[in-house]
Amino acid sequence: MADVDIAIIGGGLNGVSIARDAAGRGLKVALFEQNDLGGGAAAASPHLMHGNFIDLERGHALRVRRALVERDIALRTAPHLVRPARFVLPVHADERPPAMLRAGLYAYDRLAPRGSLLHSEALDLTIHAAGHPLKRSLGLALAWSDCTVDESRLVVLTAMDAAAHGAAIRTGARCAWADRSGEWRLTIVNRGERETVRARALVNASGAWTSAVAETVLHLPAVQASLGKISQIVVKRLFDRDDVYVLQNDDRRMIYAIPYHRDFTLIGASERGFAGDPAVMSAGADDVAYLCAAASRYFRERIEPADVVHAVAGGYLASGQDGLMKLDRKPGTAPLLTIIGGVTTSARRRAEIALARLGSFFKASPKSMSAWTADAPLPGGDFSFDALDNQVEDARNRWAFLTEPHARRLVEAYGTRIDRVLGAAKSMDDLGQRFGDDLTASEVRYLMKEEFARFADDILWRRSKLGLTMPRPDRDALQAFMATA
Repeated sequence: MADVDIAIIGGGLNGVSIARDAAGRGLKVALFEQNDLGGGAAAASPHLMHGNFIDLERGHALRVRRALVERDIALRTAPHLVRPARFVLPVHADERPPAMLRAGLYAYDRLAPRGSLLHSEALDLTIHAAGHPLKRSLGLALAWSDCTVDESRLVVLTAMDAAAHGAAIRTGARCAWADRSGEWRLTIVNRGERETVRARALVNASGAWTSAVAETVLHLPAVQASLGKISQIVVKRLFDRDDVYVLQNDDRRMIYAIPYHRDFTLIGASERGFAGDPAVMSAGADDVAYLCAAASRYFRERIEPADVVHAVAGGYLASGQDGLMKLDRKPGTAPLLTIIGGVTTSARRRAEIALARLGSFFKASPKSMSAWTADAPLPGGDFSFDALDNQVEDARNRWAFLTEPHARRLVEAYGTRIDRVLGAAKSMDDLGQRFGDDLTASEVRYLMKEEFARFADDILWRRSKLGLTMPRPDRDALQAFMATA
């Protein structure tokens, strides 16, 4: 008899989204991630939750409409992670004609759900504040509303909600072998210990490792998709505004410059083919140079590779905007669903589609057949997106020792669950040992207990971006603390 209904290999956004949806439908779920949640492509994602209006020039109006609907769902259900911003696209004489861009944004406004974010407009960069950090030769920009997202935290909170609905989330657990008959029999190496798990269905959502898992674990042909690398760089803050700058590069790719962790700007992304082990993937000198040159075409302040304070790369299998989903349902054998790729914005919807394809293998019940995630907030997300500043103010009123930046960081990470981090503390000293400016022992314990963090890097780069500012001695002290906590 099977231990679980669905076993999932891979703790990226696809894997945790399916785990959450399935667990909420009453199915028994186990997810196995060999490293940390969101440690692959999610760590190098463009940090965008958007409709991607440039898809309109490719004729994909329906795809854009679906993405805009999903953007608004994410804004409702995760307002601490998904935040509206004005996207500013300076018009460059050597790139797309302004009339074509205006027409695209006119259609974009009308494809968005009614009552959504502010519509597009034209900006005179010679007088508008958005033009201050840009080269004086740029006179016109188009602006519209979309959203940014902290994808690493989106992965973690989705996994937390899956666990709250009964899913078993195992990090540091590698699926080493799988035998297939009327059910799947998986051999799991879980933090050095071997165990066997039987599942009625299996999902391979292992991202850049999908082909390797198919060949070496599932004993099936490799997935026919090329491996790619996405790279981003972080530099000191280039502008004081909260806008996202959308930069047309001379190869017709769009590069984004995004406010990042208060004092930095994220510039991304560079995408190119990759051959080798995804585990050792890194942003190369050519990726860094490409992004610096793309940004330097627009900003007054020239960006050089020496200005880069952090670079990150992640692997993905090329599969288009909508990703690839394949159901293997040979007679007499347990089903296998393989899912790769797809943009961040559509992950929740992809999970619904996955459950629809797997649904026929499970005993139907009203609960198991009902989609539910569109109306259910992620942990801490039970407030309106336009009340974020109120949440910060409330936190400072309740915990008077918090500075505004500290309170904002905590609210943007934990939303209404901030009280689980701070408790009844009356001062910073009540929160225990401090690492860097404001990471405390109380927060670290919460992350270890509730958010599956095991190592310092899990906290410094995925559950937060505090690795950008934390000195090495504090990082070492954090790791030592976690080893004994």
